[in-house]
Formats: sequence, structure tokens, C-alpha cells
Amino acid sequence: MRSAYSYLCLAMTTEAYRLLHQVDSPRELKRLTQEELRAYCDELRRYIIEECSVNPGHLASSLGAVELAAALHYVYDTPEDKVVWDVGHQTYAHKIITGRREAFRNKRRLGGISGFPRMAESEYDAFGGGHASVSISAAFGMAKAAELRGEKRKVVAVIGDGSMTGGLAFEGLNNAGASRNTDLLVILNDNNMAIDQVTGALKNCLLKMSTSVHYNRFKQRLWGMLSHTPRLLRLCQKTGNAVKQGVLNNSNLFESLNFRYFGPVDGHSLPELVRTLRALRDIPGPKLLHIITDKGKGYSPAEHDKPVWHAPGRFNPDTGERIVSQGATARYQDVFGETLLELARLDDRVVGVTPAMPSGCSMNILMQAMPERCFDVGIAEGHAVTFSAGLAAAGMVPYCNIYSSFMQRAYDNVIHDVAIQNLPVVLCLDRGGLVGEDGVTHHGLFDMAAFAAVPSLVVAAPMDERELRNMMYSALRAGCPYMIRYPRGNGAGAVWQGEPFEALPAGKGRRLREGGDVALLTVGTVGNAGARAAERAEAEGVSVAHYDLRFVKPLDEELLAEVGARFSRVVTVEDGSLRGGAGEAVAAWFNSHGFGPSVRSLGVGDVWVEHGTPAQLYALCGYDEESIYRAVKGSSI
Repeated sequence: MRSAYSYLCLAMTTEAYRLLHQVDSPRELKRLTQEELRAYCDELRRYIIEECSVNPGHLASSLGAVELAAALHYVYDTPEDKVVWDVGHQTYAHKIITGRREAFRNKRRLGGISGFPRMAESEYDAFGGGHASVSISAAFGMAKAAELRGEKRKVVAVIGDGSMTGGLAFEGLNNAGASRNTDLLVILNDNNMAIDQVTGALKNCLLKMSTSVHYNRFKQRLWGMLSHTPRLLRLCQKTGNAVKQGVLNNSNLFESLNFRYFGPVDGHSLPELVRTLRALRDIPGPKLLHIITDKGKGYSPAEHDKPVWHAPGRFNPDTGERIVSQGATARYQDVFGETLLELARLDDRVVGVTPAMPSGCSMNILMQAMPERCFDVGIAEGHAVTFSAGLAAAGMVPYCNIYSSFMQRAYDNVIHDVAIQNLPVVLCLDRGGLVGEDGVTHHGLFDMAAFAAVPSLVVAAPMDERELRNMMYSALRAGCPYMIRYPRGNGAGAVWQGEPFEALPAGKGRRLREGGDVALLTVGTVGNAGARAAERAEAEGVSVAHYDLRFVKPLDEELLAEVGARFSRVVTVEDGSLRGGAGEAVAAWFNSHGFGPSVRSLGVGDVWVEHGTPAQLYALCGYDEESIYRAVKGSSI
């Protein structure tokens, strides 16, 4: 079989990394000739492929930004000059260039470096990343601070075309464009991809810009010649805009926001990138450089299947064969996707909404079967919720699927546009709880605590696949705002396909196990570890009554009254924040209703949880099976 990266010019040997091992900081990078810089990028790309094949991460995005990262550190004086990377999926080359080559082997592992930019990790990480569309606002703040302090540093924001679909990006452009004296460069890394293919009107706008090659190159040369005569330059800019709008009908979105637009530039041509960045470095005011790149560049499997190779897991670097562990159970996201299609076939009011995550949440199943009833709105969580509210107000039942940590960005929309108006929007929160290697920016720890405070909103958490399916069905029948949160990964093995739907009354839990010594109250999939712990404790002579709350809001008061009357000792477990969480709500209910059991709550304390495997993090936070077992036995953890 032909090697998956046979068209790269060096073999994977120690000699292949000759230049790579000479560079431990941008200072060493600047000593390379431009010919050596090209060879260095080839080695850098190989190193990322090799390391990600055994220690997975976000591969395709970083492969597409290798030349860009090298050119930025080659031209700019980092870390004095600031480079703000949006999201951070594309920063592996940046991390390796800035002294983390060996540490890269342990990225995303417990105790290792993050897969995203972290200010605490390196002075070269000018701003932390993890969520999309933040770079322009953050970089503008840095540029404005430099201006106010009389500092000459340069500030660059790197943002992808997927992230540019987020409203925050346009808020930053709007604000920065009104500040003509603030020196800011925005680099739009355009590869027509987010995780899945970019959607929306911006895609066509960027396509028109990228096809106006001759005009843009002429303008770029003209601005370069006139950069030292700003009055004449502004006159030419105004004249050019008038010509485009009145004659060519080719208005530039970014120029209308007072950004000087340059491009498009081949983002894999180092000579062109270096030459352009050097020229733009000396042009004052807000500027935007449009570069065209190929997500997955230099590795043919990633180039040909970009969504899969965004984060492919382990793989054979020579053949491109992915090493997929065959789980015995279905993934929760696939249970969601299959059930949504089933519900859409049952009820023509059902539609799906996702902010740029159709494959990540498995809404692509509905998208393929009924494309007219599925909407990818781009990386715009707030819009996704309010758009869903509009659909519901007009008689539809939207299932709006957003990762738990991303739903934090739409908190206001849930309250004002859905809950206050009591609209039947079903909010499905994928990746609830600890998500593992993506770390602190992606853990879905605050959803239950945050949304349980919202009146009229049902907040549910299934224990297994069957429960998820039935909660989705129950939400369709409920006719009110309904939130279902569930974790990443494989399910518990419950039979769900082909089963008849069961309507679950909101606010009703269930007793799973009889016992007399201690009550174990769990919510969500952590109940499966609780069930195993209770069985172990029973074998040790401790009789555990296990209850699955099912709902964080409303709580099952009849169940709690039974527990409060029968038990002096209660253990609660949740895969989320203890502050404001289910455990605190249970303890508060006992107190307000005159019951006095001792309540011990397991979950995530008032700390930031870093990256590691889910099993490692459950143990670290004290609510894995062993920790629950010790808690119900009365042992200290």
C-alpha cells in the first residue's frame, strides 16, 4: 500500500528530524534560511503525524497550520509580539516551535501539556483557548492596552472561517474596526471547514473574495507602495470601495468594517507568507489577511476525510488505518442521533438544530435522512437556542444539541428566549460531566448547577441508553422547555434499539435497590458506578438502598421524603459541580422539610479539573466506583 504521506520528501528516521531538534524556540527558528524553513516544516508536520498516531489529538487542523505557525514566529518577535490562536485546535506546530517539542509527547495526558493554548503553560501562549470566536476580541484588547501604554508590540489574531461564523467574532471586528489607530492584524485561516464543512452565507462571501485574485493582488501591491503616505492610501481605499460597490458590485465585508483587506494568500507557500507578513507588520491600524489552507495538509487520509481526521484517535501513520477500539456498547451520541430520526418519523414537528457539530453529536443521521428538517447554524450557540425558540413559537419541536461546555455561551438565550416564554425546545447537552483529554475548557461540569435555577425548565440526566431514548420521547410529549444532559463515550449496555418508548413523568425517580443501612442517590450515568459499588458493599455486609433521581429539576419529593424518613445516612453522587448541584439541592430539601440525615455528596469540588483519561479524573475528583464504595461503607476518601 502506498504510504499515506509518501509525497513528503524525507523518510521517518532520526535524520528526518535534524532541523526539528535544532529549534527549541522562535529564536533558533529565525536562524534558518527560508529553504531550511521549508524543510523544517516538513519535519514538523511528520513529527505531529507520528506523535498523534500514538497519542491522539486534534490532527487535521494543526497539519493545515504548520506553515502559518512557522511564518508567524519567523517574522514576529514573539513572545513580545502577541499571537492569539482561536480555539486552539491548530496550535500543535506553535507549541512545538515554542519549546514544547518533547513535552508534546505527553499532550492531553494527566500531568502533561494541554492540547490547547494555556497562559499558565507558556509565555508564548498569549491567551487561553478552547472555545471558538474569541481571538479577535482578546487580541483587540491586547492591542488597545499596548496603545494606551505606549508599547510598540504587534498583536495578531488567528481565526478560522468556521470560528468566524460566531457572533463574538463580528462583535470584535465591529469594535476594532472603529479604532483606526490600534495596530491589529487578523489572519483569517480559510479552509472551508470547522469540524464539519462550514455552512452559511459567510462561506459564499469568502469564496467571492478568494476568486477575486487579480484585483486583490493589485490592491495589495498598491497598498505596499503607499503604506508610508497614509492620506493618499485612504483616498485610494475609498475610491476602490466606491468602484467595487458601484461598478463591480463586489463589496468586501471586512473593508466595510474598516479593516484593510489583504489576500487571498496561499497559506502553504512559506515565501509568500513570510513576504506578506513582513509587509503587513509595518502597516498601521486594523488589517485582515485572508489565507487559504487545506485542513489535513501533507497527510493524504486527513486531506480526503477532514471531519474524521479532525480528531481521529490512534492510527497507523504509514497506511492511514485508524485503530478504532470496538466498544461493546453504543455511544450516547449515536443513541441520540438514531432516536432523533425515529422521533422525526413519528412527528413532523420534530426538527434538529446544531451549532456546527452534526457529526460530533450524530445529528448527521437526521441530516442525511431528512436534510430539510435539520439545521447546522455555524459556531453560534446563542443563535442556535434563539433560532430554536423561534421554531418552537411557530409550532415546531426543535431538538437543539449543544455540547455542555458550549451551552454556557447560550445561558441568557435559554433563560430569556426559551424558559420565560415556556417554549417546547428540547435542549440536548452532549459531553456532560468530565470529558477527559480535552480538559478544563471542555468539561461539562456546570450545566446541572446553572440550569436547575431556571424556572419552568426540566433538567434530566439518563442513567443509560434506554433512559436517554425515553427522555427524548418524554420531552416531545412534555410541551415545555426540557433539558437532557448526557456524557461523552459508550453507554452502559442497556437494550434500547427496537424497544417501545416509555413516557417518564418529569420529576419522578426510581428505586433500583432495596437496603437498610445507607441510601445512595445518584443522578445520570454515574449511577452505573454507584450500582457496582452498592453491590460490593452488600457483599461486605453494608445494605445499600440505591435510588436513581433521573431529574435534577424538579426533584422527586416523594422519593426524598421516603429516604429522609428511613435513613440517617445518605450519599449523593453526580458527574458535575457540587456547588449548586444535585447533592446540595437534596441536602437543602431535607433541611427545609424537617429531615435530618447526614448527607455526604460526591462530585467535582470548587476546583478546575485538568486533562487526563475519564477514569483518572473520576478517581482524582473522588467519585469513581472505588470512592463511592468507600463512601457508602462510611470510610474516608
